[in-house]
Amino acid sequence: MEKKAISWSEFGRSAEHLVSKIRAAEISYDLVIGIARGGIPAALLIANRLRIRIDFVNIKSYIRAYTREKPKILSTLSEEVKDRRILVVDDIVDSGDTMRTILEWLRPQDPEKIETAALFVKPWSSITPNYFVRNVSEWIVFPWENEQQG
Repeated sequence: MEKKAISWSEFGRSAEHLVSKIRAAEISYDLVIGIARGGIPAALLIANRLRIRIDFVNIKSYIRAYTREKPKILSTLSEEVKDRRILVVDDIVDSGDTMRTILEWLRPQDPEKIETAALFVKPWSSITPNYFVRNVSEWIVFPWENEQQG
């Protein structure tokens, strides 16, 4: 699979574009949930720009580069989600398994609303986020990564 490196500048532009799409929807959220590790930078920026509380959940789905396993939630939230409007943020939605895992985990906790956002989405993903910047087919290497390591 072809790789595409994303610079910090490109990340910043993409994240700001994502924020503008979220703002344009004119929906208020009570909590941003960033999916660690890749979703943390985007979730921090979004929560900051929209002035929303933030929390994180750690989900592991890669053993090493290109090798996937069933996503597992390794750590949970400190914030309550019941009756709250939640925006779940990740850097990229590839197969959709990670996003599906967190959505299935959140729904029984009875949030008022759950929506999703990601910088990029793969065309073959089983889930399309409510907000995203663009479709990509390449393996994206974000500026905070030194190649995926197991």
